[in-house]
Amino acid sequence: MAIRTIITYPHPVLRQKAEKITVFDQELKTLIEDMADTMYKAPGVGLAANQIGIARQLVVIDRSTEDNERKFLTLINPEITGGEGSVVDEEGCLSVIECYAKVKRFRKIHVTAQDADGNPLEFDAEERFARIIQHEVDHLLGTLFIDRLSSLKRALYKKKLKKKIGRASCRERV
Repeated sequence: MAIRTIITYPHPVLRQKAEKITVFDQELKTLIEDMADTMYKAPGVGLAANQIGIARQLVVIDRSTEDNERKFLTLINPEITGGEGSVVDEEGCLSVIECYAKVKRFRKIHVTAQDADGNPLEFDAEERFARIIQHEVDHLLGTLFIDRLSSLKRALYKKKLKKKIGRASCRERV
């Protein structure tokens, strides 16, 4: 399949609310494979379609338990229909470069979605698996994990990013 380009903040597609998927065809299956290839190449543990510039309700999540294993879960039109408990842990994002921060999430969630063939899925997820799903579903809603940080931490990150982008622009002009 193909490795896609991962879109980075502040690109506007990352703020779009993704559209529901209604057609389950070979084109969708190809997109899923491309997203999995892109996620593993990055490397990452999850990827939402809008992270590659496609505002559709699709995520892939790594479920591998061994090194060099390629096992992923596809969630189409996912919804978190319940959550309980909370835990704070560090997160990063393939679309938010050079930023890692502690984020509060549900410890356990209930998820409904569809698979690549349109069949319904319903399950509970806990701990790290639940955190990854919540992070990716946020993407589909146009929310980034930095939106869950304090305004001070978010402002510091934006300042750091502007400085980095500014240096890159200067290098390109030389």
